[in-house]
Amino acid sequence: MLGTQAAERPPMPAPTPAPSALPAGSVRRRAGRPTAAILDQDGITTAALELISSKGYDGLTMAALARSLGVAPSALYNHVASKDDVLLLVEDHLAAMVDVSAFGVEAWDVAVRRWAWSYRDVFSEHTPLIPVIAVLPVANAPKTLAMYEAVTAGFRDDGFPEEKIISAIVALEAFVFGAAYDVTAPEDIFDAGSLAEQVPNFTAAVDRLAAEKHTRPTDVAFSLGLEALITGFGALRE
Repeated sequence: MLGTQAAERPPMPAPTPAPSALPAGSVRRRAGRPTAAILDQDGITTAALELISSKGYDGLTMAALARSLGVAPSALYNHVASKDDVLLLVEDHLAAMVDVSAFGVEAWDVAVRRWAWSYRDVFSEHTPLIPVIAVLPVANAPKTLAMYEAVTAGFRDDGFPEEKIISAIVALEAFVFGAAYDVTAPEDIFDAGSLAEQVPNFTAAVDRLAAEKHTRPTDVAFSLGLEALITGFGALRE
């Protein structure tokens, strides 16, 4: 009987492959986020700016930057050789925020004025970067070079002597950087204190400036110096 029943039993169907089965030789991709962050210059720049915003420039170290990116320092060094390289990325990012749109469109003095005010305002928020970028080569900084190209073309097209263009830009830039520091200076920086009677002319001039409440002293100084530079450089145009 057992033999007869076994003979009459219908054959079992072949097992159906599971829906998730993969062809032979293929490799399943692990679900979720990759185990290592994908690094590029934009990501490094963004992370550096976030660190600067939260911890200041002193808190921007290669180790801290690697931690914020979720990578080992060795991986970070595959993209930037040093902290100076990171600062160059940050400087290049900030240079793109400086307004050079008036060059070639507005009058030369209007364009210089708008560029200089914008330049000062951008870097007054990042004064610790100034001593570094002031001596950093601009090679491999495309946005910074684009800014200089626009300014140089504006000077040249308006008849400025070509051999003096870079010197004029450097002079303006030095003034802008110094003025950026002035924006963050304490309001009482020129208070002579207990020595006020020994410097009566200086004290009187400081008091007179302080009486002008309608304008920030730092803006008054910047406008005065900038207009003098524009007037002087304007006299050199052909």
